[in-house]
Amino acid sequence: MKSEISNNPLSSLSNTDRMPVLFLGHGSPMNAIEENEFVAAFRQLGKELAKPYAILCVSAHWETKGTFVTAMQNPRTIHDFGGFPKALYEVQYATSGNPELASAIKQLITKTDVGLDMEWGLDHGTWSVVKHLFPNADVPVLQLSIDYSKPAQFHYELAKELSILRSKGILIIGSGNMVHNLGLVAWNKLEEKSYAYDWATEANNKMKAYILNNDYQKLIEYQLQGESFKLSIPTPEHYLPLIYAQALKEEDEQITLFNDKIVGGSLSMTSLKIMPNLLA
Repeated sequence: MKSEISNNPLSSLSNTDRMPVLFLGHGSPMNAIEENEFVAAFRQLGKELAKPYAILCVSAHWETKGTFVTAMQNPRTIHDFGGFPKALYEVQYATSGNPELASAIKQLITKTDVGLDMEWGLDHGTWSVVKHLFPNADVPVLQLSIDYSKPAQFHYELAKELSILRSKGILIIGSGNMVHNLGLVAWNKLEEKSYAYDWATEANNKMKAYILNNDYQKLIEYQLQGESFKLSIPTPEHYLPLIYAQALKEEDEQITLFNDKIVGGSLSMTSLKIMPNLLA
């Protein structure tokens, strides 16, 4: 049962219409500066979204022991990758943070003790996609870390505690890739649109079916879903942001899939938007 607004540390914020929830397949860091169909879809999505009070992003690229939320006023742009063109390292997404909101989120979560982080900033799992949604960098952005020591069920339950944020003007984004096996990328096939290994296609299709059928338990128990899932999720960090998005879906909401393609054989760009069903 959701806690009452009056007892919530976010009660000082005005109530809003329920914000959407996004899961964004972020793919290569080069999507931050390249022009392609995926970033075009992100930009179009940004035009359709109501401007949020703030953004909370769960990125595949911030794994920690324990759970933390960024709490600095001015988060740095982290270039957490190597071997890319100079232009990518020159990108700065100079948005603000929101220390007061970070403290409220810490109080909101009872599943675990949440630390206030003053060091991290915004990694490329966050800024490489948010820069397309809000290119003016005029929305405060916070990150919530992924505790690598905890199973998917823990993350699902923790995400449930964030639901009130959606009615306070806060856009929650999970940024990762449903299918993500860098060790098996067909680098020579990156220019071929939608080239995919059979196992990647199988896993991606099963994941989409589970998502659209609200079969969350199979998504949570991804390690029991066969060989295609094992190949698609060799490590869970890019998959778990999907669990956060799914946990936040309400019964009266619809899911829209977009960017539903696999690149390099083993990287799914499949993304989704969760929002109230306007036809309900």
